[in-house]
Amino acid sequence: MRLRIEVWIVLGLSLGQSAVYAVVQLLDKLTRAPLAQGTSTLNAAQSTREYFDLTYQLLGIIFALVPVALVLYLLWQPGQSAFQQLGFTLRRPGRDFLWGLGLAAVIGIPSLGLYAVGRALGITTEIIPSALNTYWWTVPVLVLSALRHAIVEEVIVVGYLLERFGRFGWPAVAAVLTSSLLRGSYHLYQGFGPFVGNFLMGLIFCWIYRRFGRLTPLVVAHALLDVAAFVGGPALGFG
Repeated sequence: MRLRIEVWIVLGLSLGQSAVYAVVQLLDKLTRAPLAQGTSTLNAAQSTREYFDLTYQLLGIIFALVPVALVLYLLWQPGQSAFQQLGFTLRRPGRDFLWGLGLAAVIGIPSLGLYAVGRALGITTEIIPSALNTYWWTVPVLVLSALRHAIVEEVIVVGYLLERFGRFGWPAVAAVLTSSLLRGSYHLYQGFGPFVGNFLMGLIFCWIYRRFGRLTPLVVAHALLDVAAFVGGPALGFG
């Protein structure tokens, strides 16, 4: 029971909270106009004043990582760090990067197709990867934002949840499906297409993690996908 309460607290402080807001935002958009007319901005400006906007952006990134620090603390065991347990280390950077690059290519290209299909079917909002003004710090902040999303999602939704579900005695299929459904659900504010795409991404990532026990390639792949979307969004057909 204690571990179950722990999981609910962690999710309530992080991606579970995001999932609830995503559902409410989806309902709001659906009751305003056809979903295809809606927009979803992934990186919005927080101030019209350059250095206040920079401050808000950096604070948002830093505080979003606090639940990750909590999870790493909860997973820590004497003699073995949480980083070692999750395979979230730099022990083999070249191999992990190549794995991540390959995963990003395998997932990224079909994702563009899913987005196009979702837009054509009217079940996906227009996604605006960045609405930040152009400053000297815009690209570095977008890269940090991509890294933030990658770390938060993969550490919590894959590493932490699969470990805890395993301790609950859940079958592997139930654990993977639950993790993947959560991943899809906090993207629902973008529409049903991104829900499906991220659910499928979750299935792939969970399978790879269970097979190889390495979280670093997943973080690399996720970060590369988000950097491509955030920084190169217009060239990729977003916004």
